[in-house]
Amino acid sequence: MYEYTQFYIDGAWIDPVTPNTVEVENPATEQAIGHISLGSAADVDKAVAAARRAFESWQFSTREERLELMRAIAAGIEKRREELAKAVSDEMGAPMALASSAHVNLLAGHLQAAIKILEDFNFERQDGSVLHIYEPIGVVGMITPWNWPLNQIACKVFPALATGNTMILKPSEIAPINAAIFAEIMHEAGVPKGVFNLINGDGPGVGTAISGHEGIDMVSFTGSTRAGIAIAANAASTVKRVAQELGGKSPNIILDDSAFTRSVAKGTTAMMGNSGQTCTAPSRMFVPAARMEEAKIVAKEAAESVIPGDPKGNATIGPVVSKAQWDKIQGLIECGIEEGATLVAGGPGKPEGLETGHYVKPTVFADVTNDMTIAREEIFGPVLCILGYKDYDEAVAIANDTEYGLASHIMGEDVETAKQLARRIRAGRVAINGGYDMHAAFGGYKKSGNGREWGVFGFHEFLEVKAVMGVPV
Repeated sequence: MYEYTQFYIDGAWIDPVTPNTVEVENPATEQAIGHISLGSAADVDKAVAAARRAFESWQFSTREERLELMRAIAAGIEKRREELAKAVSDEMGAPMALASSAHVNLLAGHLQAAIKILEDFNFERQDGSVLHIYEPIGVVGMITPWNWPLNQIACKVFPALATGNTMILKPSEIAPINAAIFAEIMHEAGVPKGVFNLINGDGPGVGTAISGHEGIDMVSFTGSTRAGIAIAANAASTVKRVAQELGGKSPNIILDDSAFTRSVAKGTTAMMGNSGQTCTAPSRMFVPAARMEEAKIVAKEAAESVIPGDPKGNATIGPVVSKAQWDKIQGLIECGIEEGATLVAGGPGKPEGLETGHYVKPTVFADVTNDMTIAREEIFGPVLCILGYKDYDEAVAIANDTEYGLASHIMGEDVETAKQLARRIRAGRVAINGGYDMHAAFGGYKKSGNGREWGVFGFHEFLEVKAVMGVPV
């Protein structure tokens, strides 16, 4: 059993102000695997006080001091890779193969990227007689989700740390164990007291206290659009910076070329990864209307090759994270059927032989129109919607007809056409044939958020700009 009923504040593990212990569930077994405490505004006050004290000196730390700390953290991550992977698998259901590779690799990869950027980052820039200085914004409140928990911690903590900020992290109470292990790694690496603090809790108890706290200079949030709107509203009275990475309903335009079959198959299996619980997942596939029947055959075969099952075994995908998430997905699958979409693979209920655990059948709908609920709402499960288009102009128009704009995908042989289409899509990212780079800016248009994470863009998110004028060249 995992027991993390204390919070990491001011360099020590301390008891919550008011005890409030809850269980952490394994979604594959529906059994408790440990306990955490849910914090309160009083705990946030303690963490903010510690972070403000630490900021007085940490903001003036040298590049080499920060690099030394970050390299020590990197060594700690490598030392505890297996523990981190096991925790992710246990608490959010990722197959061990995925947890050991993608989940932990994202944590380590973001750190290495931040180290490389910090080595050469210019915190001062002379523009004529003006000296522009990039300075840390101050104390940052970080609220992270359960679906890619280590990734979201990494792309907030490491750039904030590298640029001289102090911070309070609130991980998801659904998948908090990996964050507690991360806090232990930070402590063992020698992070100065108060620079990094961790409080477990839910949105009303801790998230609200963080977003509205006058002692916090910035909130960085990843989660649902609904929660993001509430956080922004709560933060408004303190005029703090708010950076948000929110929901997505990403289009995937399949080009009408010789790679069509391969692209449909790859797009289908990509949608199912991490049990569909990825904000950038290619959830809306666009195919030429004349090739819809061909797409159905290929997508059905690809979906049926995705095997849900025990995360500790050889399954392709594990369960979704909770009963509440399972219920939401089931309701949307039923809605797709009721609204007239063609069910190609999967469907309602649990996969055969998996009565225990929050398992969802890999599901494909075809003949979907963009006014259907399943085409407009973020399902956040292994459910693919296939829509038809008559030409590329219509494909782009339908792709952009959404309140979201986090990511998009284009697949096919004709890369030049893909590049032209990419310029017309209103989204923060366009992946052509699965293109991926940890230095690429990450963030959304429209209701998918504001601000950018990853790479050098993540550094600037945590910096203020000061102009010193009258400086001789």
